[in-house]
Amino acid sequence: MKHVHYDEVESQPVEVPGAEKCRIRWLIAEADGAPNFCMRRFDLEAGGRTPKHTHPWEHEVYVLEGEGTVLGNGRENAFRAGDVVYVPPDEEHFFAADRGGPVAFLCLIPRQE
Repeated sequence: MKHVHYDEVESQPVEVPGAEKCRIRWLIAEADGAPNFCMRRFDLEAGGRTPKHTHPWEHEVYVLEGEGTVLGNGRENAFRAGDVVYVPPDEEHFFAADRGGPVAFLCLIPRQE
């Protein structure tokens, strides 16, 4: 069993083209022995964003704090703390902290083989 406070997990900058003011913590990952899913926490500074991208796996997202914009279904939608977002496989998406403050969200994905 793994039991830690999230701030005990290393926060790393997201270093892919299009990411700005974005950090990630791999809260539960393959290295922890998780056989099926990974849980990540993203922290976006005000004005930060994840890159616009697609991939063949889904995301399940729970917004912990802040307000921003998410791209999905080909359009931009506002989100706020407490919202849940499902991004299906191969759907172009991004998350942005573009409403004046920081954003934090959990993102669960299938473990990649």
